[in-house]
Amino acid sequence: MRATRPLPRDRRLPPRRDLWWRGAVLYQIWPRSFADGDGDGIGDLAGLTERLGHIARLGADAVWISPFYASPMKDWGYDITDHCAVDPSFGSLADFDRLLARAHALGLRVLVDFVPSHTSDRHPWFLESREDRTNPRADWYVWADPRPDGTPPNNWLSVFGGPAWQWEPRRRQYYLHNFLKEQPDLNLHRPEVREALLAVARFWLERGVDGFRLDAIEFAFHDPRLRSNPPRRAPPVPGGAAPGSPWAMQEHRFDKGRAELNALFLQPLWRLTEAYGGRVLLGEVTGDRARARIARHTNGGGLDMAYGFDLLSGTITASRIREAVDAMGARIGRGWMCWAFSNHDVRRAPSRLRHPDPPDAARLLLPVLLCCLPGSPCLYQGDELGLEEAELSFEDLRDPFGIAFWPRFAGRDGCRTPMPWRADAAQGGFSTARPWIPFYAPHRRRAVDRQYADPNSVYERLRIFLAFRRGEPALRLGDIRFLEVPEPLLAFERSRRGRRLLCVFDLGGEGGRVRMGGAAEPRFFSGAAVHGTGIDLAPWGFAVVLLDGEG
Repeated sequence: MRATRPLPRDRRLPPRRDLWWRGAVLYQIWPRSFADGDGDGIGDLAGLTERLGHIARLGADAVWISPFYASPMKDWGYDITDHCAVDPSFGSLADFDRLLARAHALGLRVLVDFVPSHTSDRHPWFLESREDRTNPRADWYVWADPRPDGTPPNNWLSVFGGPAWQWEPRRRQYYLHNFLKEQPDLNLHRPEVREALLAVARFWLERGVDGFRLDAIEFAFHDPRLRSNPPRRAPPVPGGAAPGSPWAMQEHRFDKGRAELNALFLQPLWRLTEAYGGRVLLGEVTGDRARARIARHTNGGGLDMAYGFDLLSGTITASRIREAVDAMGARIGRGWMCWAFSNHDVRRAPSRLRHPDPPDAARLLLPVLLCCLPGSPCLYQGDELGLEEAELSFEDLRDPFGIAFWPRFAGRDGCRTPMPWRADAAQGGFSTARPWIPFYAPHRRRAVDRQYADPNSVYERLRIFLAFRRGEPALRLGDIRFLEVPEPLLAFERSRRGRRLLCVFDLGGEGGRVRMGGAAEPRFFSGAAVHGTGIDLAPWGFAVVLLDGEG
């Protein structure tokens, strides 16, 4: 398939020499809630290292670790004061080196979050920049004079609510913050800023990381003329603001998604990583016209894979999955997608089905379906256990986003509660101390130790499926063709070099029957039976079958 509006050929980057990440299964770790190694109630790198065997046993190929850098934790690690230091609550650089060595020994690649669009307001760069308009870093952040009446220079809004501008009396100017006021935006139009960020990337590449997940990367550049955004005339797109946020009332034409991103930053970063061999760049791309930008970024524009929000919000339905995958496939050409149903910012996938408490069959179906889609699937910690969203009281919230928008939007804490390792242990085996955010007691029934002991658990069945998937190039690298079946059923073929697999799923808990054009051999299934030229699905059933007797 051909990409939409490709870059001129002489500006495209050549293909990577090492494409290990194509079809690889990624596993995202929110380290603060994964495993506590020192007993202070906060997940850390030592605890993570101790639990890496759980991920390797599952059959993942790589881990993506959310931020563990030095930070005041206003936005729980995405407000960074030193990109090259580990926050003491997570451990030390020596702890990271041990983690990396252990992961590689287990056959796991390691991606780390890279946050190039903003820093903490306590970062030394910002502390210097804010002092006056003439210091060496005066232009390292986005500063602007007020309008004649003292108001901000334009109408740009923060994702977290309110204006995206904060007054700084030392300079008598506003600075831009697309998120919290404690997260000032860097000015990547300045070559010195881009060089400093490339130096950060080089630091972690020298330590041996296998790639980066680029956080909020499309906020890295802004319109230098600071033109105001027009009002939105179409419904908000997935991956936008919280319900009720004014951010959704604008078309974000001038404050994000700028064309300068590719040539000025992504492509130089790609060249740097390629010099180290076997590295990957996974970029978060959201909002208006995201699909077209994903095509541009991943077709020689500087990203290897794009991580979008098409399947990360709203109710999970067959029609929505088909529309998103088909639409992206029609645009992406030789580019590559990374699909996810859950992450650290959204409601857990089982809580987005049309069922108040889906059974284990549904909780297994979701990660299996994700891993049958074209591209590279990304599982979020707890997906392999079938964890639902934790329901917390207002008093238990830690997320500034949720606190600001309560009760219309509960924020991101419900997907960030501690992992349940041992059903009968205090705090679910996550820590011996009171966790930084409450352990969600209903998750005990899905604890890791219980699932290891049950061959029919979500974890054990998913582990078997991932082993099966590893030996099926059609699932990892093949083309996709959707079949016409009624909602809530979803059916599609994955094919590669003549080998065809039919994948069918019941996403509504109603069951149903899918007809085939010929004989088929069942390869992996749950709540399904193959009869002649048809597949009968029990509620929440699914099946992956080999067509035409190949094998």
